[in-house]
Amino acid sequence: MVRRSSWCACVVALVSAWGASSAVALDSAPDPTWVTDDPGASAVAQLGGTTYIGGRFTHVGPRTGPGAAIDAASAQFDAAMPQVSGAASGSGSAVEAVAPDGAGGWYVGGTFTHVGGLPRANLAHILPNRTVDPRFAPDPDGEVLALAVSGSTVYAAGAFTSIGGQPRDHVAALSATGGQATGWKPDADGSVEALLVSGSTVYAGGSFSRIGGQPRGKVAALRASNGQATAWNPDADAEVRALAISGSTVYAGGDFTRIGGQSRRGIAAIDAATGSATAWDPGLDNGVFAIALSGATVYAGGEFGMVGPQPRTNLAAIDARTGLATAWAPNPDHAVRTLAVSGSKIYAGGYFEHVGVLARDHLAAIDTTTGLASSWTADTDAAVLATALSGSTLYAGGWFASIGMQPRHGLAAIGPDGRLTGWDPAPDGFVDALVASGSTVYAAGPFTQIGGQARTELAALDAATGQATAFNANATCKPSCETVGALALSGSTLYVGGAFDSSFGGEERVNAAAFDASTGAVTPWNPSPDGWVLTFAASPSTVYAGGTFTSIGGRPRTDLAALDAATGAATAWNPGVDSGSLTTLRSIALSGSTLYAGGVFTTIGGQPRRNLAAIDTASGQATAWNPSPNEQLFALATSGSTVYAGGWFTTIGGQSRQHLAALDASTGAALAFDPRPNTPPSALATSAGGTLAAVGGFSTMDLAPQQGVARFSG
Repeated sequence: MVRRSSWCACVVALVSAWGASSAVALDSAPDPTWVTDDPGASAVAQLGGTTYIGGRFTHVGPRTGPGAAIDAASAQFDAAMPQVSGAASGSGSAVEAVAPDGAGGWYVGGTFTHVGGLPRANLAHILPNRTVDPRFAPDPDGEVLALAVSGSTVYAAGAFTSIGGQPRDHVAALSATGGQATGWKPDADGSVEALLVSGSTVYAGGSFSRIGGQPRGKVAALRASNGQATAWNPDADAEVRALAISGSTVYAGGDFTRIGGQSRRGIAAIDAATGSATAWDPGLDNGVFAIALSGATVYAGGEFGMVGPQPRTNLAAIDARTGLATAWAPNPDHAVRTLAVSGSKIYAGGYFEHVGVLARDHLAAIDTTTGLASSWTADTDAAVLATALSGSTLYAGGWFASIGMQPRHGLAAIGPDGRLTGWDPAPDGFVDALVASGSTVYAAGPFTQIGGQARTELAALDAATGQATAFNANATCKPSCETVGALALSGSTLYVGGAFDSSFGGEERVNAAAFDASTGAVTPWNPSPDGWVLTFAASPSTVYAGGTFTSIGGRPRTDLAALDAATGAATAWNPGVDSGSLTTLRSIALSGSTLYAGGVFTTIGGQPRRNLAAIDTASGQATAWNPSPNEQLFALATSGSTVYAGGWFTTIGGQSRQHLAALDASTGAALAFDPRPNTPPSALATSAGGTLAAVGGFSTMDLAPQQGVARFSG
């Protein structure tokens, strides 16, 4: 039996609409839309303005980017807030520090290149009117990990060596209006991750050993007037990540086991005058990331399991007088990175997915009396690293792309307005391929239940309700379900390809089959390829198949063949694909008398062509069209005079294009469309209205956080 490769789940056939309309010039920025959780989507189809997506996701949510302003009472996010985007590393943006400006706006820091579409490297000021401050652009050359605001000064710390137009090592003071660095210059020799301003003193914590002109172990007090270190020197033996102050006591949290001259693990209370540890000693068994104070209670968040003799998982309330854990025990199941207290609620963010027995993804509001998570749910798709409160608004930052994620297991539909619809067939497995026509969406994948019915590997779903239709292929997997990765419709026939050895209604088929599109009955069509079929394109008389085979339809054919739509026999058409042992046809798209073929090859249709070619459907010869992408292709789609291509390439059609490009169907030249996903789309689909939908494992698109799915229009 042919087995599924590590990449097969990401390779999904796409069939463009027969007789698609003329191309529409697309904007390179994705439409406002929804995103999936990791690992994204792998199948897509468009029908009547609705985009259907399939894959291995479990949730879908609105695109917010890694920073979001959230109503502290309702958990609704502010869609008008400028989105944070871009990262020089290409791995996605992050907001790691947040501070209110005192007037209803926010300072945000982290790893990013743009805010609200404007260039802002790692630090920006969002004004109360939800616009980006045009004057504040300090442009630190490294990530910002901590922020504090005091009057007309913004203190910033992190991993930078230049900020506000001046050399500054890891910590700086900036003008709150213009973003210029002031003369304050403590210059730490290592990363600074925590800042606290109290009167004329700025406390700093991190991994440094020297700061403010003096040797200081991981924590220091700096004069706000000149940046020099004071005599205060608790000398921690490991990283300090969190600081808070109450009266004459400074609380420090981190990875240390000794601080202030005493053995203290994870958290300590330090005399603000002497720098010595007080007698307060909760006795944690591991580190602390966040500290919040409320009255006589010290809240600590981190990655620990015990507070003294009491089991407390990752979040605890500690009596500020005795150092003993209170009865409060929310028990989030993974680390807590940030805390913010407001009245009877404490907002916690981190890596967790549950608080106690309640599902809360990465962000939760917890009752300060009971320790139970409230009904407030602003679930994010990835970790929350920073929170801050201003009035009735909580600003959260992290690695996420969305908040308010909604459960959708393997299938979802995004309406013409860019909003998630109620369509929810809820397969018990995942979906690897989709094709849609009329009022029906066909789905394939390793499932046995879908749309409220028992359906194995293959199903037809009502495009409006998500319910399974009467279509039933009666599949029996031998010995287990493999991969159906290619679907195509032509008239009343559904063609199915993949890597499978299955029985359909008692008829065995290997890697390719055809079904009555209404009933699901298998037809006699049986080309029996000796390898995988990864992609199909169908016309009324001919079915084109691409994959990794060497024989199909009774004839030797390498990876690409034309099959009689009635009999399954290979026709005389034979482009002859070659690239040695690495040859693979991963996507084909049919437009009129031209078949576009993409994958891994160096020769096709009698001509040298690298990874992408246009083949005459009559002769099997390659046309003069030759975009020559420098790396392999995964996905193709056509719309009028435009060919869309997705793959690992960085150049195509004579231009620099990262992973996704639009090509002139006549010349092969790259068009202006340039969204720059950080990884290739695995499937593309066009609509009669000219929109393009792309799905895959990408997390950014056109600098914006865009996990799993993106849709483009003119």
